[in-house]
Amino acid sequence: MDIRNTARPLDGAGVSAFLRSLPARPLLLGLGEARHFVGELGEMRNEIFRHLVAHEGYRSFAIESDCLLGLVVDDYLTTGAGTLDDVMEHGFSHGFGAVPANRELVRWMRAYNEGHDEKLRFFGFDGPLEYWAASPRQALTALYDLLDGPLPGTVVTRETLDTLLGPDDRWSNEATATDPSQSIGQSADAQRLRLIADDLVALLDTQAPQLSAQDRERAALYARTATGLLRYHYWMADASPARWTRLSALRDAMMAANLRAVAEHGPALVYASNLHLQRNKSVMSFGDQQLEWWSAGAITATHLGDRYAFLASALGTVGDDTPPPDTVEGILSTLPWDHCLIDARRLARAVTTPAPRVSPDFAYFPLDATQLDMIDGVVFLKQAVRLGSLG
Repeated sequence: MDIRNTARPLDGAGVSAFLRSLPARPLLLGLGEARHFVGELGEMRNEIFRHLVAHEGYRSFAIESDCLLGLVVDDYLTTGAGTLDDVMEHGFSHGFGAVPANRELVRWMRAYNEGHDEKLRFFGFDGPLEYWAASPRQALTALYDLLDGPLPGTVVTRETLDTLLGPDDRWSNEATATDPSQSIGQSADAQRLRLIADDLVALLDTQAPQLSAQDRERAALYARTATGLLRYHYWMADASPARWTRLSALRDAMMAANLRAVAEHGPALVYASNLHLQRNKSVMSFGDQQLEWWSAGAITATHLGDRYAFLASALGTVGDDTPPPDTVEGILSTLPWDHCLIDARRLARAVTTPAPRVSPDFAYFPLDATQLDMIDGVVFLKQAVRLGSLG
């Protein structure tokens, strides 16, 4: 099969044709990153989102960034609170606020909302964590404050929470990433906080009818985040060989729970690493270990079925790294377009025995040719030269 028959130019018409080719209209359209901080890919994402808003009824955007910080961006978009500079500094994690394409996207979304009654929404869907995790204070106390009074029959007050939480730096200690003994996640205080968080979640269910729609949405986010962080901290204190596999799985499970909440506002474009959005298991070398866990995309697809679609991205020449001609990216580089959209399942039938690409760029994750039939489409950029810092 001529691979040109699997591809079309990456433009608005191509995106709409791709959506029409799917078995169902997706509530979540995942657009994966083969590498973070690629300037051209961020710009292409913005063009895709603008088209989806104008022609396909999309009103939400979600990104692999701290879900609580994302509230800062969403408030700015919907109410104009703050300034663009402040939002970019305080509304993103992982250094994503410094990405020019993200700034342009937020600026455009705010301008759109100023001229339309139906507002665009912004969501972070990662937890407040990296290899270590933040204090659960913000999520726990915000949830507590939204509910009507203390837990029935208990003496749990804000002061109780503050005492049990203690200083935030004992939770966010980066040394816990390599030394489980420094984690307080299995301490008596942390164990009691897990029980309190569970009771607060139950109390939220009993009080949901009296909360406004916005407060219910925020409370549910705080509840997911508080319980997820406390669970993550518990396993940060685990010294078994399964520690990092479990932590990686817990992080993606938190992402998936947030994505299911985003789907309630769908259709939405979701932007994150290919590894988080793919339907197959994620595999990563970590020191002398090989970690395997189900990605957020795999979990989400289990719940949404055909209402979840996944576009992986792939790059041809990345900086000075040109793909060998017998790899998937090398074969795609022969296409006549600089940017194109490929039917991944048709590509899997057309390219049956490609060689795996091994990139010297540790931050680039090449396409796995054996998994093409689990991808709906591939966004391919023949060349990427504007690579940003990873930290």
